[in-house]
Amino acid sequence: MTVRNLACSACGIKIEGEIALPTLARLTPEEREFVEVFVLCGGSLKDAGQVLGISYPTVRTRLDQVIAALKNLSGQSEETRLSILDKLEKGEINAKEAARRLRLQKL
Repeated sequence: MTVRNLACSACGIKIEGEIALPTLARLTPEEREFVEVFVLCGGSLKDAGQVLGISYPTVRTRLDQVIAALKNLSGQSEETRLSILDKLEKGEINAKEAARRLRLQKL
């Protein structure tokens, strides 16, 4: 989706052209709601979970999903499965981190 024009209701100034939406605006409504709650909770996963009425692991999963979506929307390339396994083999990351990164690829 591309914005074609913007208008200020206060002063009447109009801007026309192809205007890219900011990355955060391109998240789904659910992802934007999560980001808003998370930020308003000062980045606390525990507090965000309480506000949303979900468990800490679910909050962590949602955060990982938003991170993956932002990376995808901003054009950042995802790690390949082989590069993750290579980092695990070299001891640069542990098995838990490798599993987390591999799960993110399936989103």
